[in-house]
Amino acid sequence: MRAWQLTDTTGIDAYELVDVPEPEPGPGEVRVALKTVGLNHLDLWVAEGKPAPKALPHIGGSDGAGVVDAIGEGVAGFEIGDEVIVDPTMSCGHCARCRNDEPVYCDEFEILGEGIPGTLTEKIVIPTINAIRKPKKIDWDVAGTFGLASATAMRMLERARLESGETVLVVGIGGGVSSAAFHLAKGMGATVYVTSRSPEKIEKAIAAGAAGGFDSAGEFGKEMAELGGADIVIENVGPATLKQSMRAAKKGGRIAICGATSGPKVELTLPVVWFRQLELIGSSMGSHAQFQRALYRISQGQARSPVDRMFDFGDLPEALRYLESADQMGKVGLRLS
Repeated sequence: MRAWQLTDTTGIDAYELVDVPEPEPGPGEVRVALKTVGLNHLDLWVAEGKPAPKALPHIGGSDGAGVVDAIGEGVAGFEIGDEVIVDPTMSCGHCARCRNDEPVYCDEFEILGEGIPGTLTEKIVIPTINAIRKPKKIDWDVAGTFGLASATAMRMLERARLESGETVLVVGIGGGVSSAAFHLAKGMGATVYVTSRSPEKIEKAIAAGAAGGFDSAGEFGKEMAELGGADIVIENVGPATLKQSMRAAKKGGRIAICGATSGPKVELTLPVVWFRQLELIGSSMGSHAQFQRALYRISQGQARSPVDRMFDFGDLPEALRYLESADQMGKVGLRLS
C-alpha cells in the first residue's frame, strides 16, 4: 500500500510517497481503508522537527475517515464495511485518567501522526475506541478533515465554560482550530467576533454569521472592548496577539490558549491579569467524548466544518504548501478514492 513517509525533518520536501506493508490489526483493533485524510499545521511542524517524530521514517497525519476492512481478535460491535472516522487522541486506555475519559492527562498521551504513525497512508490500524461511526449526514470530505481541529476547539470552549448568550472573540479566523471554534461557538448560542489580517476572510466570516471582525495586526483589543468586550477569547497565535486578546476580554474574561504560531515566548504584564481577574486557560486536543460532541453538532447542522480544498492523495507536497500559505478558510485534505 502507499504511504507518505517523512524521511527527515527538513520540511515539506522530506515527505516521500512509498510502498509499505499493510498493517494487521491486533486484539481490540480495527484496520481502516481510508477514503479521505485531513491536514493540519501539525503536519508542517512535525516535518520541521517541531516536535520531531520518535523515529524515522515516519508516517504523519492525524485526521482521516474510511471503511473497516479488517478486525482484530476480541473486537465486538464492528463489521467489515463499517464507515468510521479516526479520533486522533491516543493514550494507554486503561489508567484512571483514561477510564475517566481524560486521555490528554494520560502519561502515554499521543497525537496520531505526531509521535506515532498516522493517517497519511492508504490503511491504518487503530484501537476501537478511536474508530467513531460516521454519521450518514456527513460527507467523506468533512468526515476525514474535521477531527483534530474540532475536538481541540470543543475542549477550549468547554474549558472556558461557554454559555449561550456570551460573546466570543476568535483570533486568526481561517485556520482549522479557529474556524472550528467560530462555528461551534456560534452553534452553541454565542455572539462571535473574529480577527484576521485578511479583509476577505473577515468578510467571509461575517457572511457565515460573525457579528464583526477586526484586523489581527491592529488594536483589536481596544475595538472589542469598545463593543463591551469578550467573555471568551480563543487564542492560538501567541506573542503577536496575546496582549490585544487580553485587552479584548471583559473583566473576569477567559482566554483559552491552544497554540502559539507566532512563537513560544511572551511577556506578560501580570497586574493586568489579577486586577482584571482574567483567566488564562491552557488547552490541547480533546477527550473522546468531546470529539463525539463536536461530531454530533456538525452532523445535526448545529455547527459547520467547512472544507476549503481537497487534493489528490499523491499531491501531498502541494497540499501542504497551500496549507502553509495560510490562504485557506477552513480545512484542507486529501482524497484517496
